[in-house]
Amino acid sequence: MNGKNIFGAIRFFIISLAATAVVACRHAQPVYVDVDGQMLGTFLHITAETDRPASEIYEHMMLIDSLAKSSMSIFDEGSLLNRINRNQTDSLDEHIAFNLELAGRINAISDGAYDVTVKPLVEAYGFAAKDRTRQPNIDSIMEFVGFDKLRVEGGRLVKSDPRVQIDFNSIAKGYVVDKAAEALERMGVKNYIVDIGGEVRCRGQRAKGGPWRVGVETPFDGNQVPGAYVQQVISLTDCAFATSGNYRRYYIDEQGRKVAHTIDPRTGRSAISDMLSATVVAPTCAEADAFGTMFMALGKEKAIEKARELEKHGILVYFITSDDKGEFEIYYSEALAPTLKHNEGFHTI
Repeated sequence: MNGKNIFGAIRFFIISLAATAVVACRHAQPVYVDVDGQMLGTFLHITAETDRPASEIYEHMMLIDSLAKSSMSIFDEGSLLNRINRNQTDSLDEHIAFNLELAGRINAISDGAYDVTVKPLVEAYGFAAKDRTRQPNIDSIMEFVGFDKLRVEGGRLVKSDPRVQIDFNSIAKGYVVDKAAEALERMGVKNYIVDIGGEVRCRGQRAKGGPWRVGVETPFDGNQVPGAYVQQVISLTDCAFATSGNYRRYYIDEQGRKVAHTIDPRTGRSAISDMLSATVVAPTCAEADAFGTMFMALGKEKAIEKARELEKHGILVYFITSDDKGEFEIYYSEALAPTLKHNEGFHTI
């Protein structure tokens, strides 16, 4: 081989190495896609490592949104849940059947503090897109509130009182977050975060490496802008996250009293307590959603007691409460400590 051919071969070899290095570098850099839009009447945000276009993922999310609304929405008059509530059918689909079963388990754990049959109370207080009753007759409404008035037989819902109605607003959004996450996993996505209206499920790691980071909002009355005021940052992976609080959905009645959307189904009254917000980290978002509502209804002391019992089942909590002077007090599961950005002066439970 003459010198010209040798140098040509060397030049070709170097170019080939460079091209291979560029290709390898490209493959080494994961591609994360952002998907933003509306879902369940609130915001949707997804970040996922995938080669699928954002538009394709969004189409999958819109299908889930449509199916969820036609099944469980209390705002869509034609939804299956509303037809069940009006006693036009007793047939259950897979979504309602799943959430009834989970709601029943949490109702038992909570000794009745969590109950999806609160719809008549929610309507009476004006928290279901209905005009509120000036002086609701709570005693008469309580005659047909109670999970013990429901049972499922052969895929059909049996009510002991036809006036019993179901409201899944305390569990359905978390359930839809889970469905969105499952859809991503069916696409082969292993690193993602799904956020629908502040309820989150995540897996793997973010683009910069390490766990995903989510914020716990500061629970003060009038905090109407999601994400504007963050009290804590929690690092999470392979789990779900949801926060319940009364600092956005409430009104002041004619006597100047604060009426919050968390209703204690045992009394039929607005659950005003020293609990300002309850953040729950759980294996699924449906669980995190429902347990958050349960803790708010229980109040601080009983919520802490239940949280200790549930920690062995993978349910971790971050409670923001109010002390006698109106100052914030923080209580959290000890297993959550390594994930918190800061915990000075806080209490473990």
